[in-house]
Amino acid sequence: MNMNQLETLVTISKTMSFRKAGELLNLTQPAVSAQIKSLEDEFKTVLIDRNQPVTLTDSGIVFLEHAEKMLRIVEDLKQRLSDLNQTPQGHIHLGTTTSIAMQILPRVLSYFQNQFPLIKTSIHSMTSTQIMASVENGTIDIGIGYLFERNPHLETSILYYDSFELVVSPHHPLAKRPHTTVQSLRDIPFIMLSPDTAGRRFVDQVFRKFNIEPNIVMELQSSEEVKRMVELNLGAAIISKLSIASELRLGTLKMIPVDELDLSHPVGVIYKSGRYLSSALQQFLSDLKGMPEINFIGSE
Repeated sequence: MNMNQLETLVTISKTMSFRKAGELLNLTQPAVSAQIKSLEDEFKTVLIDRNQPVTLTDSGIVFLEHAEKMLRIVEDLKQRLSDLNQTPQGHIHLGTTTSIAMQILPRVLSYFQNQFPLIKTSIHSMTSTQIMASVENGTIDIGIGYLFERNPHLETSILYYDSFELVVSPHHPLAKRPHTTVQSLRDIPFIMLSPDTAGRRFVDQVFRKFNIEPNIVMELQSSEEVKRMVELNLGAAIISKLSIASELRLGTLKMIPVDELDLSHPVGVIYKSGRYLSSALQQFLSDLKGMPEINFIGSE
């Protein structure tokens, strides 16, 4: 068994195709088949059901879990050896929400890449709950998200504070009000974020507290999608204040203060307790924690 065979199995599990796996790994399809056959012969089991579409067998699923762990260990070893050169370098997988990625990461990553060109950063868009789970299981190295949840296996550090605000189209009946109350939101159509997002969980919590059953006409995955629907006057929404800075400036959205929503929510960096931090990760975390809040929430 060698690392190339493990990488081939992992790639097949993602593409469900010998041909596509070969294209990604720059191998011929017979070479891909030979590598999998060699693994199956060595472990005396069938790992892949070759009928279309290609799927993993039960043995293949178990094998995949261990293959991914072994590949992570090898990558960790490579990084530790690389770090002996004392030059921050490597590959960082960062998970964050769509709105955070669009609002703050361009400023942060632009500075970071200029300072440390040998460090490559891959951004993975996901909900705050998924960020926590992905950091814990090692799928991503660090996350930036809302710190609503506590996890004894994770370390967190607050970067800045955000809030969730009511927004409507300038043509919405509420647009002329200087402020409103949560009780006035009982019957108006709402465009909501999906239930697994931090913002949606906060909104649901507020509505439950006041025994309000919101009139949900649409559920969407990201704040960007929600904003577009609100601009079309298809409903009101409660979303991150930082995510609407551009629309408020352009006048395509109107923010209506709601007393019951007047809460600040910490946004921070998340990483796994006790894990080895490569020079790249150490530098990235150090720079993030050292940045003043204005770097994150300042106007563009």
